[in-house]
Amino acid sequence: MGIRIVTDSTCDLPQEIVNEFGITVIPLYINYGDQGFLDGVDISRKEFYESLPDSDPLPTTATPGVNVFKDVYERLAKEGASEIISIHISINLSATVEIARKAADATRIVPVTVIDSQQLSLGVGFQVLTAARAAMKGKTVDEIISILENQISRTYVIAALDTLEFLRRSGRMNAAVERIGSLLRIKPMLIMHNGNPTAERVRTRKGVIKRIIKFVSELGNLEEIALVHTNAIEAAKELYRQARDLFPDSGEPLIVDVTPVLGANIGPGVVGFACITEE
Repeated sequence: MGIRIVTDSTCDLPQEIVNEFGITVIPLYINYGDQGFLDGVDISRKEFYESLPDSDPLPTTATPGVNVFKDVYERLAKEGASEIISIHISINLSATVEIARKAADATRIVPVTVIDSQQLSLGVGFQVLTAARAAMKGKTVDEIISILENQISRTYVIAALDTLEFLRRSGRMNAAVERIGSLLRIKPMLIMHNGNPTAERVRTRKGVIKRIIKFVSELGNLEEIALVHTNAIEAAKELYRQARDLFPDSGEPLIVDVTPVLGANIGPGVVGFACITEE
């Protein structure tokens, strides 16, 4: 079977792509008090986002234990995997990479390479898909790592948040966001690049949409671009209409509803882009 690719549910790849490339997705946890739900398994995006505004306290998120990852690696080895590449959400946002590395160290029957994507959502997903395609072409682990290292530096996720309230309540506000968190009626733009989450403040929703479009347009030619949102499909479609010239002429754009594991921290109504610049 050769090299197998493992990731976590924050990658936001559509299920048909996961199935086509034989990608293994480990779901993270969404916890309501003492009750835990496997992301994408025990609770749907629709159910989660409909209940989120009224949740008090907010749901929390967590990574499965080392044994869950180890069991997955060993199962894939028994199915014929010669090597495994495990690609996960940025270590600056989650403990998932650390858990995966501990599991890799404890796995004896197959070599496991863990990669910090330095990204979130489709920023992770694009790397997972690149690795899966390269593995299908017979690339070695070292060759795939080199390809991903190049791609990481060219990958951006840019999003317009509707509110800072969920970041504040979740306790996940980093220093960049803290600096604008005390301002009223601010619509923040979040940028994820090279593992570094940063933020800009814009005063209106209309203004922040214009700003994220301008930001992406200034990146230059794009190798990949997709739309991400949190339970805001109509807003994502409107963003596509406004930014149509950023997208290739052929086919419909990829539009994904962001996993609840991320949605718990950024809230509903978020829209933005995941993109890779050309070399």
